[in-house]
Amino acid sequence: MTQACDLGWHALAPCTPWGDTFEGFSPMGRAVCFERNYMWETEAGGDIRVEIHVYEPRAFESGVRLVARLAKGAS
Repeated sequence: MTQACDLGWHALAPCTPWGDTFEGFSPMGRAVCFERNYMWETEAGGDIRVEIHVYEPRAFESGVRLVARLAKGAS
């Protein structure tokens, strides 16, 4: 989550809404998918909602989802 929010509001606002998914490995060495989503919390130009979903390729529903909010204007 820290890395997903690292760019800050000013850098992420021009490309919001946006998301991507990539494959990698968990700290335990298991193959997992990382899904990152940036969307407006309530209205365009306001706070940005950051969602991270980590799941095994065949177990989307049992993955872990984290949510954070970048306040408008936060660096």
